[in-house]
Amino acid sequence: MNKLYIGNLSEEASPLELESIFEESKIPVNGPFLVKTGYAFVDCPDEKIAMKAIDIISGKVELHGKLLEVEHSVPKRQRSCKLQIRNIPPHMQWEVLDGLLAQYGSVESCEQVNTETETAVVNVKYGAKDQARQAMEKLNGFLMETYALKVSFIPDDTVSQDPPTLPGRRGFVPRGPPRQGSPGAGPGLGARPKLQSDVPLRMLVPTQFVGAIIGKEGATIRNITKQTQSKIDIHRKENAGAAEKPITVHSTPDGCSSACRTILEIMQQEALDTKLNSLKILAHNNFVGRLIGKEGRNLKKIEQDTETKITISPLQDLTLYNPERTITVKGSIAACGRAEEEVMKKVRESYENDVAAMNLQSNLIPGLNLNALGLFPSGGPGMPPSMMGGPPPGAPATYPSFGQPESETVHLFIPALAVGAIIGKQGQHIKQLSRFAGASIKIAPAEGPEAKQRMVIITGPPEAQFKAQGRIFGKLKEENFFGPKEEVKLEAHIKVPSHAAGRVIGKGGKTVNELQNLTSAEVVVPRDQTPDENDQVVVKITGHFYASQLAQRKIQDILSQVRRQQQRPGPGAPSALRRK
Repeated sequence: MNKLYIGNLSEEASPLELESIFEESKIPVNGPFLVKTGYAFVDCPDEKIAMKAIDIISGKVELHGKLLEVEHSVPKRQRSCKLQIRNIPPHMQWEVLDGLLAQYGSVESCEQVNTETETAVVNVKYGAKDQARQAMEKLNGFLMETYALKVSFIPDDTVSQDPPTLPGRRGFVPRGPPRQGSPGAGPGLGARPKLQSDVPLRMLVPTQFVGAIIGKEGATIRNITKQTQSKIDIHRKENAGAAEKPITVHSTPDGCSSACRTILEIMQQEALDTKLNSLKILAHNNFVGRLIGKEGRNLKKIEQDTETKITISPLQDLTLYNPERTITVKGSIAACGRAEEEVMKKVRESYENDVAAMNLQSNLIPGLNLNALGLFPSGGPGMPPSMMGGPPPGAPATYPSFGQPESETVHLFIPALAVGAIIGKQGQHIKQLSRFAGASIKIAPAEGPEAKQRMVIITGPPEAQFKAQGRIFGKLKEENFFGPKEEVKLEAHIKVPSHAAGRVIGKGGKTVNELQNLTSAEVVVPRDQTPDENDQVVVKITGHFYASQLAQRKIQDILSQVRRQQQRPGPGAPSALRRK
């Protein structure tokens, strides 16, 4: 990666001028500058100097009225799944970075590169070339705080070796707080600690075998726990009278697999003449799609590699409070054990990507108390995470709540044909949803017989909005009101005081434009609105779930600032600002 591409070059630029720029920047080169029309190439002595040239010159040095663009020179035929991302904020946490990268595909590895720059540099490997290409297009120039990311391809043959990863983790590991950066010690991303899995193994076992798994006075289960270094919960009181009982195993991935094999062997001994040939694993529905893979490829590969037959319970069996699906594996005990490793590898990978994505949102969405979202199991042992259609089911429950959150009202517009699905039979679904989210949810009457949309009125604090709207987005996707490859995008309306509308817009539309760039949602304050009886006007937000939530929180943050300024003692009242 020593060869540089110099772009945005004026036709008047000469090799001598480029040589002068590099000399002034104290960047040595090997050989002459090869100047073409609009661009040039040059070789550097090593990769470290090439990166220094990118950091010092790219986007900062002007030649004939044009800012030079400098990046690694990678021929199209060598463009791969690997990217280098530079100019990362020095105090950025791994969780935030991982969440950002995970939006564009499956990240197989992400390693920090040691540099002398204040900002951080990482090499990233995606699971596919098209994912890397999309990340390149979306992230190059992407603003993180005040830092514009710089992204370039890494050729296959020169990429540094990928870092070692935990079994089944492919480089995504939940991380603790970042190490503080120090002068000369590089940025504060810090090392990735090796932690136990946050995803327990959930099994269903026939009730008749539970006694043997526990053993006399609990001796057998204690022995399994000790040998596999696991915490094992057998939920005997769940589903009284049911033919099967859930078991939850908390351990490392290897520990979970070892406990699973031991339990299967115990059941086989108890089955006597009957040959035991199946294993049932419970997994949250949010992970199942990625386990199956596009056109079922992931599942087919696991079946072929482990010589098993795998079936998954239908979506129709799910309810708001039972979000798990049953994965039935048929084969020999050894084959079922191998399949468990592969299935849980995919589940953990999905979970870790979701946690990273949620951490990204938690850093971006102000005022949202993730602890109040119920995204982690908080009930009895082994209770599954709360069911949410849109957002991922994992986030660290370490965020404090500051006082009693204010209630908000959001008007969400759904397809008129979807009203029945949201209400449910005899209103059961909307009642369940209201209790689950802790929000008031009402559907307004249709504006006319031809109305294609209906307004859902949601009232509650930020966490209730997040839960209720997330579940509505998810329900519309589950019920196929949007195409299989189409993202669910809905319009939401927030009413703001007319005197605060100008703050949402900003001078010359600056704030609303920044909002749109940051959130990827469309944010509009319609012109010439007549304020309602409460002197309020509407802000319209259109986008997918996370984009909409982020925009809503940012707007509510602006309104909070306006309210705080109004409460300060001082002469005069705030003047009404002109709306767009």
